[in-house]
Amino acid sequence: MPYAAQTKVPISRTKTDIEELLAKYGANGFGYVTEGNRALVAFNMAGRRVQIMLAMPSIDDYARTPRSARRTAAARQSAWEQACRQRWRALLLIIRAKLEAVESGITTLESEFLANLVLPDGGTVGEWLAPQIAEAYGTGRMPPMLTSATTG
Repeated sequence: MPYAAQTKVPISRTKTDIEELLAKYGANGFGYVTEGNRALVAFNMAGRRVQIMLAMPSIDDYARTPRSARRTAAARQSAWEQACRQRWRALLLIIRAKLEAVESGITTLESEFLANLVLPDGGTVGEWLAPQIAEAYGTGRMPPMLTSATTG
């Protein structure tokens, strides 16, 4: 069962919890955007811009129960809302864990949020690097951008 699968905490409260958590650890410029089945949380911290994309479930995924029984429209809506609440609570958990690890000196902000760091062109490190990683695994060769960092 996923973390917070039975949570009753409204998404609005979780968003407030995330904003308060980020402020506690020194972040500023917090904001979020929702569009379709995606939500984006963004903040500034230690001179870095961080964006975390949260894929939200589709309401169509809840037309049936886990045992394949058809749900009523109200039951489908309820199951979908529960799944959305769960995802937001899981996001809060991961942000909390990452920030605590940074605060405790276990790791760095860049290490914890590397894939989510925003580059000067507006994309994230993860978006920029993912195709290069796929190519490296597919071909067995390191892309030039990655080999230059390891060969000096």
